[in-house]
Amino acid sequence: MVSSARDAARGGGAMAALALCRAGLREELRVLLRGGQRRLPLLGAAQMSEVSGESSSADQNYPGIIESTEEYVFVERLIPATQVPVPPKHDQYPTPSGWRPPRDPPPDLPYFVRRSRMYNLPIYTDITHGNRKMTVIRKIEGDIWALENEVKEFLTELSGKTPLTQVNEISCSIRIKGYFDQELKTWLMDKGF
Repeated sequence: MVSSARDAARGGGAMAALALCRAGLREELRVLLRGGQRRLPLLGAAQMSEVSGESSSADQNYPGIIESTEEYVFVERLIPATQVPVPPKHDQYPTPSGWRPPRDPPPDLPYFVRRSRMYNLPIYTDITHGNRKMTVIRKIEGDIWALENEVKEFLTELSGKTPLTQVNEISCSIRIKGYFDQELKTWLMDKGF
């Protein structure tokens, strides 16, 4: 019990140190992009001689380190991106992976299905209670009940029977019993979402 608490504290300290390091790198990047060059504090032997109270002539000749911004491009590649970049324009759609951008302007319907942060349709599969297969449509805005009725009509034509659905207005999602993720993605893309 004590060792697990100690390990958790160590792991939390490491995560805190990592967060501080990332914040420091971002701040350094902001300073460099604004100002160009920046003086850093004395390091190593020069700092130790200041602590001991001795001063040497070498410290007076070299007052500090001047940082060059020319090679900072290599450091920028190591810093993780804060947002997902906009997808590039392609010659033809759908792309080889099957992705299509949403129609511009969006379709004139009483509901809207917003794309995920990776520009994909938010339709997912889920298994509950060991073997209950569900399809979930998330990020629905507007009249969620109109979308549910249209989904029921579409899936009834597709499978021959009306699927069971559950609408959650709070989380803006619809749960459908059965795996219909690929069919619903194609259907929503054809509608322009």
